[in-house]
Amino acid sequence: MPELRSGVRRHRGRAPVVVEEDQQRKTRRGLGRGGGGSVKNDNNNNSTYIRTRAAIAKEEAAKAQAPNATATPTAVQRVRNKRNTKKTTTTTPPARRPRTRLTAAATKKKNNNRAKAAAAAAAADADADADADVIVISEKNGESDGPPDHHQFIQGEGGEGGGGGGGGIQVLVESGEKKEIMAGDDSGGLSANKVVAGQEEEGSTAPFPERVQVGGSPIYKVDRKLGKGGFGQVFVGRRVSGGTDRISGPGAMEVALKFEHRSSKGCNYGPPYEWQVYNTLGGSHGVPRVHYKGRQGDYYVMVMDMLGPSLWDAWNTSGQAMSSEMVACIAVESISILEKMHARGYVHGDVKPENFLLGQPATAQEKKLFLVDLGLATKWRDGASGQHVEYDQRPDVFRGTVRYASVHAHLGRTASRRDDLESLAYTLIFLHRGRLPWQGYQGDNKSFLVCKKKMATSPEMLCCFCPPPFKQFLEIVVNMKFDEEPNYSKLISLFECLIGPNPAIRPINTDGAQKIIYQVGQKRGRLPIEEEDDGQPKKKVRLGVPATQWISVYNARMPMKQRYHYNVADGRLAQHVERGNEDGLLISCVASCSNLWALIMDAGTCFTSQVYELSPYFLHKEWIMEQWEKNYYISSIAGANNGSSLVVMSKGTQYTQQSYKVSDAFPFKWINKKWREGFHVTSMATAGSRWGVVMSRNAGFSDQVVELDFLYPSEGIHRRWDSGYRITSTAATWDQTALILSVPKRKPGDETQETLRTSAFPSTHVKEKWAKNLYLASVCYGRTVS
Repeated sequence: MPELRSGVRRHRGRAPVVVEEDQQRKTRRGLGRGGGGSVKNDNNNNSTYIRTRAAIAKEEAAKAQAPNATATPTAVQRVRNKRNTKKTTTTTPPARRPRTRLTAAATKKKNNNRAKAAAAAAAADADADADADVIVISEKNGESDGPPDHHQFIQGEGGEGGGGGGGGIQVLVESGEKKEIMAGDDSGGLSANKVVAGQEEEGSTAPFPERVQVGGSPIYKVDRKLGKGGFGQVFVGRRVSGGTDRISGPGAMEVALKFEHRSSKGCNYGPPYEWQVYNTLGGSHGVPRVHYKGRQGDYYVMVMDMLGPSLWDAWNTSGQAMSSEMVACIAVESISILEKMHARGYVHGDVKPENFLLGQPATAQEKKLFLVDLGLATKWRDGASGQHVEYDQRPDVFRGTVRYASVHAHLGRTASRRDDLESLAYTLIFLHRGRLPWQGYQGDNKSFLVCKKKMATSPEMLCCFCPPPFKQFLEIVVNMKFDEEPNYSKLISLFECLIGPNPAIRPINTDGAQKIIYQVGQKRGRLPIEEEDDGQPKKKVRLGVPATQWISVYNARMPMKQRYHYNVADGRLAQHVERGNEDGLLISCVASCSNLWALIMDAGTCFTSQVYELSPYFLHKEWIMEQWEKNYYISSIAGANNGSSLVVMSKGTQYTQQSYKVSDAFPFKWINKKWREGFHVTSMATAGSRWGVVMSRNAGFSDQVVELDFLYPSEGIHRRWDSGYRITSTAATWDQTALILSVPKRKPGDETQETLRTSAFPSTHVKEKWAKNLYLASVCYGRTVS
């Protein structure tokens, strides 16, 4: 905020200016930067006005001209008199509402040159008024009146960035985290991990060549632009030498030329990554073939067959709605194209209407469907071993288009075959209905809001205006496991009832899908979607009703004494803690539900001393830093919906340095940065929608990962368990659940870990777990699925 320094300041050859504004409002909103002024009180309207130098200069100029009013004015004097006449209402404000900041700013900008001329004319007279008192309004360097940055606080030995011995404290300020670069698409969706449209042109100063010849191709004249993608631009190329008169193929008269500048994001290590994908997939069913490729000047160029309109174009020309048969034909042919692509080890990664193209009109291929733009394609299968790639989650990485991306893509999970099929489901519903429920979100958190809406929209609601096969298809693909092989034949057969019997008159060529349908037969193709081929019921991965529940984690321990308290009000917290301390128990975990506290105390913490604080702030920086100086470290935190917090700090921990961050979104980028510095997450909590994460050095972990979901990441947890990870921290808001899973440096004798989700605090379950030597290790309340 601006700093008000009251005092007398002598005018040094400059006259003050007047700006009409209520002083209290001006001070609060941080106006009047960079200039001093005087304050004028109007007793009539009980308001305070700040007189800035420019306006006072006009006033002094008017006084200087007053004695000469009867003389013949010069040209300069006529201008000054005219201006001074206009400003009389400024020097003596009337009893009216003061002008707003915007009005004052506009007036100042409009009369800027006039003020300078008047100030220069009155410079000599200003010395006579040198004894005038002014209040100087200044602003400290680096401060602003915008929202405060998120803060990161670090305590520990030596600190980071130099200085300090043991127990030294650093206070760092981190600005808001940068957002992913996203590029707009024609449908209003956003594509991430692509260069923003226009950035590529700014970076590529070299003009496009007028003629192209690469890789032994004929010479092509570069004609009109067909479109622009995240990684390049596509032009029509007309052959001027060599080749044949064919419509398609290497010697075609007209081809598509895709240019990508050598400095673009996709060419960091040489030729575009897309070239590698086309080398593997080019020419397979539904994927156009690249006839020539090479570099010319500053551009990498691909020469491909000319294709026709995209499904987005066809949807627009058909009144932004397609018939059930048309969309069903698109569905079966798209599934067959994806099956061939998946069979070669790739997932497309950006399935949407704009990337499906039809053949050229008035040709034999005008009804044939193609899938293009392989810049985001990734391998789902290791080329050497043939095994499925490992599961992982990076919440800061998003690849695809926001409108059509799978939920797993939004959450940063490794791409697999299920993601292409989920994107295809959203594409089909969009083409049939003309709109998806999550369209229209704007802002930096658009991806978060869209993902949240996708998770909250049931297949019944999303497909309420679609034929039943759309709902069945969606239910199957959103419940697929990470490494599950899709049953393409079953998916194709779902839409068979919507397609006419004569393939020759279908709006889309379905030759690829027909081969699969005939191979499978009717019996297998019409299996109930709730059953696998062996008749066993299939466990649903994602479907369920969003709920807020208690999440409790239990670890196998040697027999010990443990005590829990829940629904504890602020006033009763101290007596529970004191009673536990008398029995040799210390706090191991805290949580909150409905502004009441839950407390876990046991005899196996290994702490030697402990302090805690209830604070109305989330989190109380000053108290935490004070305890850091006494060699206490944060061992557990909890936050309430009203913004208050409970912080527990202990001695006897193995930590040597500690850092925490409070933010409005889950701070994965910060966590990832601290991981590289040797920190690990040791505590987490939420207060309303805010996250608090504590990270410590020497936490006893060799590796750590995050599972973040809008429901409950059951599949991710089980995959991490299979890889030797165990849950070490949990936290949840109304929207999301986050679990930290770690690999301990010293493996316990019994690695058994169990989780429970209950609507009420699991008091009865805890006693049952105790009988099995399973003890509460972590507990939180928030978003799950029932």
